[in-house]
This record gives sequence, C-alpha cells and structure tokens, in this order.
Amino acid sequence: MSVAVQVAIVMVVLLVVFLAFGVPIGVSIGLSSAVSMMCMLPGHIAFTTSAQRLFAGSNSFSLIAIPFFILAGNIMNNGGIAIRLVNCAKVLSGRMPAALAQTNVVANMLFGAISGSGAAAAAAIGGTIGPLEKEEGYDSDFSTAVNVASAPVGMLIPPSNTMIVFSTVAGSVSVSALFMAGYIPGIIWGLGIMILAGITGRKLGYQNTEKVTFSVALKTFLEGIPSLLLIVIVIGGILGGIFTATEGSAIAVVYAALLSLFYRSIKLSDIPKIVADSAKMTGTITFMIGLSSIMSWAMAFTGIPDMVAEAVLGLTDNRFLIFLLMNLILLVVGTFMDATPAILIFTPIFLPICTGLGMNPVHFGIVLCYNLAVGTITPPVGTILFTGCKVGGVTIESVMKYLLPYFAVIAVGLLLVTYIPVISLLLPSLLGLL
Repeated sequence: MSVAVQVAIVMVVLLVVFLAFGVPIGVSIGLSSAVSMMCMLPGHIAFTTSAQRLFAGSNSFSLIAIPFFILAGNIMNNGGIAIRLVNCAKVLSGRMPAALAQTNVVANMLFGAISGSGAAAAAAIGGTIGPLEKEEGYDSDFSTAVNVASAPVGMLIPPSNTMIVFSTVAGSVSVSALFMAGYIPGIIWGLGIMILAGITGRKLGYQNTEKVTFSVALKTFLEGIPSLLLIVIVIGGILGGIFTATEGSAIAVVYAALLSLFYRSIKLSDIPKIVADSAKMTGTITFMIGLSSIMSWAMAFTGIPDMVAEAVLGLTDNRFLIFLLMNLILLVVGTFMDATPAILIFTPIFLPICTGLGMNPVHFGIVLCYNLAVGTITPPVGTILFTGCKVGGVTIESVMKYLLPYFAVIAVGLLLVTYIPVISLLLPSLLGLL
C-alpha cells in the first residue's frame, strides 16, 4: 500500500471518528491531519510542520477582507439597513402572487449582495418580513422555506467571503473575476425561488391586493438609495482599480457604520458588542482556515490529489459525467461540512481535474461555491436552515415539506451553471477580467 493511500485512510477515518464524537470541525481537521502526517514524517517534524502550516494558512493579506465584510454585515444587520431594503423589495415585487414571499427573496438578494452573508440575510430579512407575513395569514412554514431557500444567494452575489477563501487557496484566481462571475448564477438562483414561491403562493391563495402609488415607490427608493450605494461603491471601486477587495471591505465597514449612525439605528455604545461578535466569527473562520491548510499540505505532500484525479479519470473520460460526479460529492460534503473547510480541502483535489478538462478556474470557483451554498440549507449542519427556522419559530421537520421543491429548482440552477460556462464567465469576460 502506497504512502498516499495510508495517509488518506488515516486522515478520513480519524476525521469521521472525531466528527462522530462531536469534536468541532476545525479541531477534527487539524488533529486528523497532524496524526496522518506522522505516517510519513518523524513525530517532531510532523508537529513542527503542522504548526508552521497553521500560521502560514491564515497569514494571507487577502483574508483580511473577511473580518471587515463580516463586521460590515453585522453593522448592517443592526443598523436599520435591512428594513429599507425590504421596503425597496416590496415595491419591486409589486402585485405578484405571494408578494411578501417575493419581497423576502428580493430583499435577501439585495442584503446578501451588501453583507456577503447568507446567515445574516436569513436573520435580518426573515426577522423583518416574518411578522408582516404572519399578519397577512401566511403559513409560517411556507414563509420560512422561502426565506431559507433564498438566503444563500448572498454566497454567490458579491461580496462573498467564500469566493475570497477560494481565491486564496486557488492562488492565481482573481477575486474581482469571481465577484463578477457570481452575479448571474446568484440571480438565476433567486429567480428560480421567486417563480416557485409565486406558483405555491397562488395555490395557497396569497394574492397581493395592495397597490403602491408612484409617489410612495419613489419615496421608498430614495430612502433606500444610500443603502444600495454600498454595492456600487465597493464593487465599482474594486472593478475600477481604485482599491483592492481587501481595501473595499474596510470601506464597506466605514460606510455602513456612518450610514447606521445617520439613521440613528445604532448607538456608539452598541459598536463594542458588534465588533466583539464579528471578532468571534472571524476567529472561528481564521482558525478553521489555518487548520485546514495542514490537511491541504499533507495531501499535496503525498500526492493525494493526483491519486484522486487518476481514480476519477479511471472511471470515465466523459467530462460531463466527471462534472456530475464532482457535484454529487460536493453536495454530500456540504451536508456535514461548512463551506470554508470544504473549499480548503476540495479545491486542491478538484481544481486540477477540472482545469485539465478545460474548465476555467473562475467557472470552477462558482460551481464550488454554488454546491457548498446548497449545504447551508440542508441538515445536519445547515447554518442558514437552522437560523431561518429559529427566526421563523418553526421546526426543521415542518419546513422540509415546503423546502423540498426548492431543492429541485436549485439543482436545476446548479446544472445550468455547471454545463453552461458563459453563465459564469460572461460578465468577467466583458469587463476584461479573464
């Protein structure tokens, strides 16, 4: 048995055992990787190398953008920006069937595009629209299902923390190109949810009768413009070369803080708690990235990605079947692993295979993020699923009957994004980012 196979077996078995006993995912990855390295290196060298990789993995300038975007999202979550986005979305949804559910989807797309966090969108938008839907007689399970199904769009529509992590791991992939590549797939996801929500809402009798006058619509959009400008400032500045993605994340924090203070939705005394909550979330992500880099180094050192590539290519040389197999693996992985460690582990494995088959690295990054976004709404580790159910005051079991059809719609979107590269590559190409 080769060293690569031995290391792979030790790594996988230990990881599964640790997770089965409830050990945190980051610690499970770090310990299983460090122990597996002892199969090929002396103990003192294995643990010294692990410590070096732990530092090197988190010592990346581009990763500085993550804590800033997290902080910006938390400020907006507490700063009255969500309600203004909801009001804009209500105008856009108009007289559609299940108009408040449609508003939920549009607002999640807007809030996700600003905060970059699906969980934050599920909490902020769901917490704002949920009571309104309950007043109009909407079924809480239906409302929660729509909120949960649409919240992950924030992982695709920029700014996206998962794209920043992928760019760091992949090495030569532009964050700007990834940001632009995520727009159309994110919109496809959102539109699919809106269509199904409209069909289901019409069957349930959720027909909107309220008519918004032009003056009210104009007033609502004028109030929402300052919030929406954050997208223009951050993304426009990055594309225009005025500042980098990391610098843009810091600007997002400053703008969101000033806007929230202007709205008088937060006080100066609220900021320490918001910063502390953001620091905790950042620490968790950074620690996980550092530990996952140990596993990435062990796999690269033993040639495990090459071994996996040979095994996959040995099954078939049909690129369409290989892409389908990759999607199935990532969907399964997403059900029990958070997006960040999954990106760090599976990017070195699948990226060489996909690029060897002619898939653009930017295209692969979007497919990877799309797959792992699905994992955030599937049990047992679906963070957005749990957040949405908690906000909606319902159980996961009761929501699933409404949520299952949305999985089908999302799966169709995944296939379109996977097999039609222009969906992801059109905007980056037009903007000269590829």
